[in-house]
Amino acid sequence: MPLVCPRVSLPLSRHRSLLLFSCPATGRIRPKALKITMSTSSSQSPCTQQDAAGKQEEKEVLLGQVLKYHNQTKHSFTNYARGPHGLDWANQPNPFRRYISAPLVHLLHPPPLPDSASNPLNIDDSDSPLYHTVFESLPSPKPISESSISQFFYDSLALSAWKSTGFSTWSLRVNPSSGNLHPTEAYIIAPPIESLVNHSFVAHYAPKEHALEIRAQIPAGFFEEFFPKNSFLIGLSSIFWREAWKYGERAFRYCNHDVGHAIAAVAMAAAGLGWDVRILDGLGFAELEKLMGLEIFPKFKIPSRPVKGKMPEIEFEHPDCVLVVFPRGTGQFDVDLKKLSLYMSKFSELEWKGKPNSLSKEHVCWDIIYRTAEAVKKPLTLLKGFVINPFQRSGMISENSYKGFSLKEVVRKRRSAVDMDGYTVMPKETFYQILLHCMPSGSGTGEKQRRQLALPFRSLSWDSEVHAVLFVHRVVGLPSGLYFLVRNENHMTDLKRATRSEFKWSKPDGCPDDLPLYELARGDCRELSKRLSCHQEIASDGCFSLGMVAHLEPTLRDEGTWMYPRLFWETGVLGQVLYLEAHAVGISATGIGCFFDDPVHEVLGLTGSKFQSLYHFTVGGPVLDKRIMSLPAYPGPSIDA
Repeated sequence: MPLVCPRVSLPLSRHRSLLLFSCPATGRIRPKALKITMSTSSSQSPCTQQDAAGKQEEKEVLLGQVLKYHNQTKHSFTNYARGPHGLDWANQPNPFRRYISAPLVHLLHPPPLPDSASNPLNIDDSDSPLYHTVFESLPSPKPISESSISQFFYDSLALSAWKSTGFSTWSLRVNPSSGNLHPTEAYIIAPPIESLVNHSFVAHYAPKEHALEIRAQIPAGFFEEFFPKNSFLIGLSSIFWREAWKYGERAFRYCNHDVGHAIAAVAMAAAGLGWDVRILDGLGFAELEKLMGLEIFPKFKIPSRPVKGKMPEIEFEHPDCVLVVFPRGTGQFDVDLKKLSLYMSKFSELEWKGKPNSLSKEHVCWDIIYRTAEAVKKPLTLLKGFVINPFQRSGMISENSYKGFSLKEVVRKRRSAVDMDGYTVMPKETFYQILLHCMPSGSGTGEKQRRQLALPFRSLSWDSEVHAVLFVHRVVGLPSGLYFLVRNENHMTDLKRATRSEFKWSKPDGCPDDLPLYELARGDCRELSKRLSCHQEIASDGCFSLGMVAHLEPTLRDEGTWMYPRLFWETGVLGQVLYLEAHAVGISATGIGCFFDDPVHEVLGLTGSKFQSLYHFTVGGPVLDKRIMSLPAYPGPSIDA
């Protein structure tokens, strides 16, 4: 029987490999064969070339590598992206990086409240604002102290619980991760903090211990020279091997999803303390590597094909970004990037403490991951100044949708649903409210959605490039069908031209005026959403699911290939909002990294690589597995599997 979502007809075979679309095949980009011979220590960029022809040629080579990766790592109905045929449990990477022999400074644990039915997580949230209020304004800023820094990490990157069943025990974190593998590592670069560290320092955050590993002392005056009072930096890096162990070549995508989730987790935790967050995006790869002390890792020579063996150098950390955390109301301040870059060049001479622990005995190197990581390394961009966007409140039409949880409770109770119940419904007012908090520009400006001004999107330094196609299943008062959320209205004309001509593009009933949500086609799209998300029922059993569609190739051509991971970061930030919103209204959500890329594009009528789907999500009523026992995050079990 054919599945019909009006005007989008997809005959469904019993065999997924035979599922065919009636619409034209998606155009494919086939870049020329490329040979890139670089190591992860290289910081070369097109900007270093002397002539325009040379710059353009290198730009095309890098773009070709990125597009090759993107197309090669797509899943299709007949073929999945390359990965391991089974999981090598003996070499599962350790999810906890430690710097052996580095001084360990334990952070404070918030005092628990007595157990009660209303507070099952035992969270002291007496000084935490209500979750939904931080989207309207930030509270008064807390001073940097042992207490506030401890709370900041506890609510952003710490463990949130341990789970146990049978002989297996595993940890969960406040920031989600694909497959719970956690490739993202975090660093704090801060001035002296009373009762914690008595000098400016760089430290690695150890979530299992909820502690800081002090890696280096920074010369006095660093923060006074470049940043406002009561500010500090958070650095994020990725260990590709952790994700590649399970997901193979597609792992680079998932690592960058996780960076986005971590950015949003940091921004939300900071908001609860009255702090603002912004990516210091003018810095390049070389500066970030020095700032976080990641030059200590052995240089990795990329093989010419996937290889298996003992390769400890594959466990290196790839620096992703650094975030400036500063008090609300600080006002505009400038960061002299040229001077800062020169200052950071001296960080190589610091005494870096601690040796990184080994994560696995043997490894598999998926070479295309590392070639692509080379191609997206960002250069220092002095022309991009550090601009603090004015805080813009998000729209509010249904405060009653929220269950009265504090921000602390929402961020720490966030879980990834493993299954959806298939019957929970959502009022359309709640649906609209969730989407209002997904908008980058907030509400009430009278301008088109484009600039990232609202929490937590304001932490990003570029205009929004990510939209969402929604499969609405169980929203009371809203017809089931296909919808589109336009998160950058400058793309509206291009989106209409790029998608199917028969789509309606009409505002649904009761939709707020400042929410650019459009109905495309009505119909039961449950089976369609399931098939597109790798035949996973979780995509069809929720209230709605969605695919995040990025403005891809034009962005890479206009800005540079270093925007490729940033597009995934933006999807991760959006995904984190969906997680938190779902829990705040009393249901759950799950990120879906496995989906059939080009079939999604074919449903929409997209061809070429102007718009590409990067991440899927589902929101609905969770099914709880009663066989799994929950344990407190700290002190946690003495042995973990």
